Amino acid sequence: MLVALRVKNFILMDALELRLEPGFNVLTGETGAGKSIVVGALSLVLGGRASAEQVRPGADEAEIEALFDVRSSDRAMAMLDAAGVASGGELVIRRVIQATGRSRAYLNGRLCTAGELQALAPELADVASQHESVALTDPATHLGYLDRFGRLVPARSELAADVGELEALSAELRAARELERGRGEREAFVSFQLQAIDALSPRPGELAELAAERNRLRHAGRLHDITRRAASRLEGDDALCDELARLASELRAAAEIDPALDDVARAVDGCWTELSDAARAIARYAERAEADPDRLSEIEDRMYRLEGLLRQHGPTIEDVLATRARLAAELSRLSGVESHVADLERRRDALLAVAAERARKLSAKRRKAAEKLGAAISTELAELGMGGARVVVDVALHGGDRAELVVDGARLGQDGIDRVEFLISPNKGIDPRPLRRIASGGELSRALLALKRVLAECGPAGLYVFDEVDSGVGGAVADKIGRAIGDVARHHQVLCITHLAPIAAFASAHFVVAKESAGGIAKSSVTRVDKKDRIAEVARMLSGAKVTGASLRAATELIEAARL
Repeated sequence: MLVALRVKNFILMDALELRLEPGFNVLTGETGAGKSIVVGALSLVLGGRASAEQVRPGADEAEIEALFDVRSSDRAMAMLDAAGVASGGELVIRRVIQATGRSRAYLNGRLCTAGELQALAPELADVASQHESVALTDPATHLGYLDRFGRLVPARSELAADVGELEALSAELRAARELERGRGEREAFVSFQLQAIDALSPRPGELAELAAERNRLRHAGRLHDITRRAASRLEGDDALCDELARLASELRAAAEIDPALDDVARAVDGCWTELSDAARAIARYAERAEADPDRLSEIEDRMYRLEGLLRQHGPTIEDVLATRARLAAELSRLSGVESHVADLERRRDALLAVAAERARKLSAKRRKAAEKLGAAISTELAELGMGGARVVVDVALHGGDRAELVVDGARLGQDGIDRVEFLISPNKGIDPRPLRRIASGGELSRALLALKRVLAECGPAGLYVFDEVDSGVGGAVADKIGRAIGDVARHHQVLCITHLAPIAAFASAHFVVAKESAGGIAKSSVTRVDKKDRIAEVARMLSGAKVTGASLRAATELIEAARL
């Protein structure tokens, strides 16, 4: 249920706060006053497209905020929990549109995407408009209406899960069969690449180690000379180590006389020890630092071959080893591809049998529900002044030509094996034909209202919005439409935008949109009216700009009659 809608700097509205009642809310006003702005604002918080033109002239940004009570919608609560949005049964959706056209959206203060709003929208509001009455002629929407009426959405969801798994299995099976067809060539190629890697058996970090060893071997002569001279100067006759040893001995003797020299003596002694160790290490290095042309050639050859692998599978040895693991796994798959194909076929056939049975049962339930839905819509149309109209909900099998998943000759998709289309006979003696071919605008609006009324107890949305679905009707038919919308309002919160007084008279909460000019800029406002003000507004709708005593009396009678 929509508790409140706040709008700031949106098109012609600088500020608006609309607080709706749980039942039948009606929005009226003169043509061009801005009634559609309210629906436009609501559409934005439901994920509609934002644009710079929606920002009021002179403003930096527009802001729309809607407060919904979602305690009665388990699915909405579950979707919010899954998205990590804490709700407590209340949901605030905020949409900010900048003058540049960029927009941001928030769910209870958390930044979200327009896609997330669109996913939530069916659980929050159902907007019925003249545009949707045109959409009603699209057969692609009819199956959804039928499944809602027949409470078949859970069954369709179960089937969709099976078909989704079937499609994934089928794709895997196609890939496995393709692999099987090119198995010989691919096996040879993969084996060749594996052998090339295994012939070298590279190790992580090996290339750096080889580069360091190559550098040492290339400069072996110079390294030998430097380290030999250093070792001689450190440990030869009268070398540095001998001199440092004598100095350390003298300082130790002095420290025995004056303990204040003890730390210095120990420090010099430590230097002598470390320098002696270094001298021996340098001497050992000098003994090994000899040229080895064979080893150098061996290293350069291996580095050349490793770099070839890196160019092919690199840029690192880790990448080469990852490629080797992938190639080994592929070779294993290739060796078992025949059994894998057979296993996939068994799994696909078993799941297809399950999905086929689900699809047949769903199709049978749809046909039964279709008869009831057609009869129910026909009855509602009679109540709305189309007594000679008859609606047939036609359920037929999808064509199965070239389809990969086929059940009883019909193509199996995630919606099942059926296609659904609403057919209408507007008058007795006329064969039913597709709704899109023979229904007028007024008939489409009434057909949409009849459908919404039939589905009133089935729909998940807390708010139903009827945006001028009364187009092209009047008189007694308008009264019937008002009663029909009032009946929907017993199951759902309703917001109805209308020009017809007989419809407005049925509302439990009445809001009027007015437009004025301030500072050279048009401005729309919304005010709730009650008692005398409401009677005056209904009288205006009856008589036009000039409200007379007769129109006031007629408005009073109309409102009182609607309460009966």
